[in-house]
Amino acid sequence: MNAPITPPFNEVTAIQKVRMAEDLWNTRDPERVVRAYTEDTVWRNRTEFLSGRSEVKDFLVRKWKKEVDYRLIKELWGFRNNRMAVRFAYEWHDDSGNWYRSYGNELWEFAEDGLMKRRIASINDLPIKESERKYRWPLGRRPDEHPGLSDFGL
Repeated sequence: MNAPITPPFNEVTAIQKVRMAEDLWNTRDPERVVRAYTEDTVWRNRTEFLSGRSEVKDFLVRKWKKEVDYRLIKELWGFRNNRMAVRFAYEWHDDSGNWYRSYGNELWEFAEDGLMKRRIASINDLPIKESERKYRWPLGRRPDEHPGLSDFGL
């Protein structure tokens, strides 16, 4: 097992941390995802305010029931010491087959052990046609050769 990536971050470790987060979220497994956060993690996600792993897990279960065929790409925007700014976009459809691309920015703050203790996310949903989708890899980890956000001009 690899050692956790802990602050303070440099450019290489910050980029690695972002890709690890992307890979983890693309599992769509709330049990696995919450382990990347401190027990007392604090989140703002859109208009929801969450506190602790239990609330985050419940949120993720609801999220991935609604956001079907979820595929996410994250990109580092900036970093300093134990904080990062990340931008992202993900595609998904609802249970009626309506497709969306959700765009957002996150501010992350990490504990000394590398677990995330604060996540502040602002997200907007754009309805798209199925033919406008850009993320067409099989569910799970984005392949290394698949374009990222900047490659798409997003």
